[in-house]
Amino acid sequence: MSEPYEYWLLDLDGTLVDVEWDYVRDVFDTVGDRLDRPFTDAEAETLWHGLTGSRNRQLDAWNVDPERFWTTFHDVEDPQTRAESTYLYDDAAFVAGLDEPVGLVTHCQSFLTEPILDHLDIRDWFDAVCCCTDETGWKPDPEPVEGVITDLDVETTEGTGVLAGDGACDVGAAWNAGLDAIHVDRHGPHQRGHCVRGDYRVDSFDELDLP
Repeated sequence: MSEPYEYWLLDLDGTLVDVEWDYVRDVFDTVGDRLDRPFTDAEAETLWHGLTGSRNRQLDAWNVDPERFWTTFHDVEDPQTRAESTYLYDDAAFVAGLDEPVGLVTHCQSFLTEPILDHLDIRDWFDAVCCCTDETGWKPDPEPVEGVITDLDVETTEGTGVLAGDGACDVGAAWNAGLDAIHVDRHGPHQRGHCVRGDYRVDSFDELDLP
C-alpha cells in the first residue's frame, strides 16, 4: 500500500471483529421460534454478515417482514453474552498502532457495540464512533461517514482518508463520501455470489504491508 492516509475509518463486525458461530446459531434459533419461521445455517450466515447486500431486501425476498424481524432480533440479543462471544481478528491489531485519527462507522447498534469495545479493550483505538441509526443514515449513504469525519476534525480533500470494511455498503459509503475504499473479504465471492471491488481488495489487513 503506497497511500499515506491522514485518517482512517473502519467498520466493526466482520472487519475487525466477529462472533462465535454458536452464539449466532442460538440467536437465530430463538428468533426463528418467535417468528415461527426457522432459519437454516446458510440463511443465518447470509443475514449475519450481510453477504447479499441489503439485509432488508433479503428478508423481503424470503417473505419475512424486516421490521418484525429486527424488533425480535434485538429483543433476543443479550449485549454482554454477545460481547463475550466476540473475538478480534489477528490482523486487526494494526489499528492500535495507527498514529492517524481513527473513526468507527458500524451498523452494530450502540447497546451492542459499547460492551464489545469494553470487553475486547479496544475503545481507545477510536477517536470517534458512529453506530448507525435512521437518524444518522446507513451505509452506503455518506452521512454517517461524513459525521465521523466532522468529529475527527480532519481535512477532507481527495486522497486524504480511507474507509475499510467487509461489505459492499462500506465500499459504497467510502466512495460516496469521497474516500478511498478497502474491501476486506472475509468470506469470498463464492459465498456472496458476487465480487466486491474497492480501491484495495484483500483477504487480510496483513496484505496491505502497512508500516
